[in-house]
This record gives sequence, C-alpha cells and structure tokens, in this order.
Amino acid sequence: MCGICGVLSSTEAPDPALVRDMLGALAHRGPDGSGYYRDERVALGHTRLAIVDTAGGTQPMTNRSCRTAGESEQVWVTFNGEIFNHVELAAQLRSRGHVFDTRSDTEVIVHAWEEWGPGCFERFNGQWALAIWDRRTGTLVLSRDRFGVRPLFYTRAAGQLLFASEVKALYASPDVPRELDPAGLDQVLTLWSAVAPRTVFRDIAQVPPGSYLSFRDGVEVERRYWAPSFPPAGAEELTDLEANAEALRTTLMAATRLRFERSDVPVAAYLSGGIDSAVTAAAIAGFTSAPLHTFSLRFAEAEFDEGGFQALMAERLGTVHHDVVVSERDIADVFPQVVRHAESPLLRTAPAPMFLLSRLVREAGFKVVVTGEGADEVLGGYDIFREAKIRDLWLRDPEAAEAAVQQLYPWMHRSPNQAPAFARSFFSRNLSADDLAMSHRPRWDSTAVLASMLRPEIRSVGGSAAGVVDAIPASAASWDPVARAQWLEMTTLLPGYILASQGDRMLMGNSVEGRFPFLDPHVAELAGRVPAEHKIFGMDEKHLLKRAFADLVPEEILRRPKQPYRAPDAAAFFAGGTPDWVFDVTSGSALEAAGVFRPDLVQRLLEKARRTGGRGLGNTDNMRLVAVLSTQLLHSELLTAPIASASPPTPLTVFDQILGTTSLEPTGRTPA
Repeated sequence: MCGICGVLSSTEAPDPALVRDMLGALAHRGPDGSGYYRDERVALGHTRLAIVDTAGGTQPMTNRSCRTAGESEQVWVTFNGEIFNHVELAAQLRSRGHVFDTRSDTEVIVHAWEEWGPGCFERFNGQWALAIWDRRTGTLVLSRDRFGVRPLFYTRAAGQLLFASEVKALYASPDVPRELDPAGLDQVLTLWSAVAPRTVFRDIAQVPPGSYLSFRDGVEVERRYWAPSFPPAGAEELTDLEANAEALRTTLMAATRLRFERSDVPVAAYLSGGIDSAVTAAAIAGFTSAPLHTFSLRFAEAEFDEGGFQALMAERLGTVHHDVVVSERDIADVFPQVVRHAESPLLRTAPAPMFLLSRLVREAGFKVVVTGEGADEVLGGYDIFREAKIRDLWLRDPEAAEAAVQQLYPWMHRSPNQAPAFARSFFSRNLSADDLAMSHRPRWDSTAVLASMLRPEIRSVGGSAAGVVDAIPASAASWDPVARAQWLEMTTLLPGYILASQGDRMLMGNSVEGRFPFLDPHVAELAGRVPAEHKIFGMDEKHLLKRAFADLVPEEILRRPKQPYRAPDAAAFFAGGTPDWVFDVTSGSALEAAGVFRPDLVQRLLEKARRTGGRGLGNTDNMRLVAVLSTQLLHSELLTAPIASASPPTPLTVFDQILGTTSLEPTGRTPA
C-alpha cells in the first residue's frame, strides 16, 4: 500500500516542486519513503508503505535489466497496492527471457507490461492503482483493480493531466479548482457514493474499477478489462451444492493464504464478530505456527457491540487479541479527521470507528491486516439481496412473499413482520418485471429524500441513478434477481463506500494496508457461477459460506442472525456533549460559505437533535444530520482551508532524466 501521483504535460516539463507537494499530501499513505521520476513530459511520484521487498522495492521503478538492447529504462511505473501472484508471474516472465533486479511485485508490473501490454491486467491477482509511462510510445496508462479496492483520481488543468491516489494531492496544484460537483453530490445523497468516473469534486474524475485509461498525444481511451457477470438463471453449470461448498472452501483458503504469506512484514486479522472475518482468521490460524494477532472493534453502547462473539472466536483460535471500545463522543471527536481522509460526504458515522480500529492496528506495530470485506457482495450476505428475492416473488405470488417476509430482519426492533401494512407497502412498491434495478429502488427512494436539504441551485437535474441503470448489461435481463442486485451493489456501494470511505481511506489514514480474500478474482468468479439459491438458501444468507466452513466457525456465530455493522449516528454528536466544531461548521456563515444546504432546514434538524440528544431520530433524520455535518466538514477541511505544505516522506529518491541525475535526498522534515 502506498500513495501515487503524477503529471503528464503537453507544454513543458513538470515542475518538481509540484510533485514534491503532491507527495507531501500523500505522506500518510506511505511514511516509509518516497520518490519521483521526471522527464520532459511526465513526472511519476510515489510514497511508500514498505511491505514486499522492503529493501529493494523503491519506486518509481523501471526496467533496468532488459532483454532487448537499448530498451532499458523505457517503461516506468508507480504503483499502489499488491500483486499477490507476482511470484508466479515472475517465473513466467523469466521463462520468456526477462531479467529481474528485485523481488518486488512492482518490477513484475514493468516486465508484464513489456510482455503482454494491457493484457497484463487480466493476469494480475491483486488490488492496485498504478500508472505506467511507456517512453517507447509516449503513452501514460492509469489502471485500477477489478473491484476498486485502491483509489485513483485524475483531472486536467493548465495544459496538464494530474493524477493521484487522493484528491488532496491534486489540490496541491493551484490550477485545480476546489469546488463540489452538484451531480456527484446528488449521487452520494441517493446511492451513498459517487459512481466512477464521477466524483463529488468539480472537474475531477476517478478511474473506474476494472478499467484502464491510456493517454497519448492528447487522446484519452478507456478500456474495461473486467466486469461482474453471471450466467442466465437456471443455466448455471455448477449445480451441486456440496461440490460448490467444497470448491469455495478450497478457493477461499488459497486466497487467504496468498494474502497472508505474500508479505515481508507481519500480518494481522480483523475479527468483527460475524462469519466473514471468522472464516478468514480461522483459515490463517490453520496454516501459521506464529501467534496470530486479531483486532476487533467494540462499542460502549450495547446496541452496537459484538464483543461477545469476537471474544468467542478469538478464544477458539487462541489468538493474541486486541480491541478498542468506541464511545459516542469518540466518534464525534475524530469525525473531522475521518471526513478529511474519506474525501466524501458520508451518510453514516460507521467509517469513524473503523479509523480508530486501524489506529489500534498501527499502534500495535502492524502494517497489514486481513479482513472480511467483499463476502456480502459476492456471496449474498446483504438484506437487499433477500429483499430482491421477495420483491421478485411478490410479482408472482404476493401471498408467498408475505410469508417470506417473516424470516427477515430478526435483529431489528421494528421490523416489517411486526407491521404487515408497512411490509406490503415496502415490498410491493415500484414493482416491474422490466426494471433491472428493482432491487435497489426502495433504498434509492428512501435516500433520495436527503436532497430536499439542498439549495435549489445545487440540486442536480435528472435522476442520479439513471447512469447506473443505463450501465446494467443487456444480459442482466436473464440473470437471477439476486445476481442483478449483486451487480448493482458491486458497482455502487462496494467501490464507492465499503472499500473507499469505510475501507482504504480509514486504513491508510493510519498507514495500514487491508487485504480482502473474498475479493480474490478466483473466489469472485466461482461465486458468480453458482446458482443464487446456493448463496441465499430460502432466506438463509451466505448459505454456501456457512456450509463450506461449518467446522471452523462456532455454532453461535454460524447461526446468529445477520447484524449489519452499525455505529451511533446523531447521538454521537449530541448525547454526550457537542464538540465545538459542530457549531463552527453549521453556523449561518459556514452554511452560507458552503452554499450547499438550506440554512432553515439545517437549523430545524439541529434543534430536533439537540432536544432528543440525538436519540430516537428516524433513519432519514440520522442520515440527513451526518450528511450535513460531513459535507460542511469537507468544505472547511478540503475546499477552503489553506493547502498544508508537507515534505515528502524520507528518504526521497529522485530519478531526473532532464538533469541526468539519480539522487537520494533527506527532506529534513517529518511528514505531516
């Protein structure tokens, strides 16, 4: 895990001072050192979190040893992430005549590009955001992994293309306007995140997951090398439930082992209290003789705490267990930092406790942690997938659908089975056999009301979900309704929120790399090929996973009702006292300066939260409040605050083709 940045110029050589400022803005992503390459057209920058080949993996990296005379140092790369199958790929490349100078996965990318060109991305098993500068053709390539685990943004300003792992690095250039994009903001308030290539920032785009962009002679070309896909319902080839469970076990164990062992620094694991992290931690414990350190997030409020299940699994595995207990006030105090790292408005406070958890990991001396993210998306763990089954059934047999509702939401105090009229209204709303996004309409409708808080001039014209729906492949009409819901979740919430605001940003804010076995391409491919009924058996979510690992996970965890990860929202800011920053960002002058929300509605909402201490607010008001606070913080922290000047992490390695020098420079200052 690292931070990357760079500049492609059409007029003059990139300014090294700008590159250094961009590196300084990414110091938290790579505190172990930094470097940049510069020639007459391009600059590539890198801040390093040293994990693989800690001595030899300095970036940016090039092909110093080349099988073709005269072609050395013609391909340069800056890379954030991991290529987990780099050992196997390096062996293939050596057999084809490539010579390696290091053990790093970064050098594998260089030689893979030489050998296979863009076809290399399909061969990578990993999580990455990278830039390749091919001097032979004058082409800059930006690429991102299949699911969008690693972020990559870009913009154009003053005759230059700038790219970076985070938007704050792009803002190191005074030529990049610091403004919100109303259409991107509208997507967040409906879909929970902006959907690539859109962002919440004006004139700033992101590379879509599973894609690469090439820039040559002023021409930009986007290509997709991977997208989620599913077979037609009823035409699945893998129909044996027991065989599929065994295949999942074998594939997921291999994916977990790969992510645990391909590291030159110690690797820890998260334990959430649910089945996903229990499976990955149990898998690791089965093939390591070293003590496994596990980390858990607990809450002072019993409603949210899963400490009992975490302790149960840690005791069963015999791990060295660590946990952090988060209070409501802890969330409020850290929230400004969280928003600065997330670089997006938020609808929930859930990223804040994850930030505190990764801080605990870092303080314990770990840089890498294996987690269970992705299991719900690829194996059918969310309620929205079970709701998709019911809504599809409601079209055909409303009476049977009403009976199925009784099995949903056992963890909720106020559930549809306790309110049949509400259940009928919820599940029968917006039903259409022709609507490929039918599964997500209720969520989008309930979230879209948040836009009523926006000023009229900010409210985006047109439906924010339209672009997502238009992108659904035509073949999806033949998929199972659960598969269509999975595609939508993998396209919206997973890359834009789960892996970003709640994932990469909260981990890298504390210089910690997350690894996600459930998003291994072999696991995802297998899960995509099995019938939906194997993932959700009746109304039993992640049934295939439970069946595959029944011997490794305690019955209490295996059979517990699904409980989504949640954290206190409005109560975090009002129940135990309100921090000063809340008053600062919601003052009349702050609301006017941001120009996003209607001040009258904001003050009405704040007054309601003050009266109740933030407790007892409905789902919509909780989301409204968090959306207002996070957006106002984003405006004050990122869009209007002075750009902080920080030095690149030391040591700084410079490859300057213009000056004809390679140097190792101490910066003399500690990274901010």
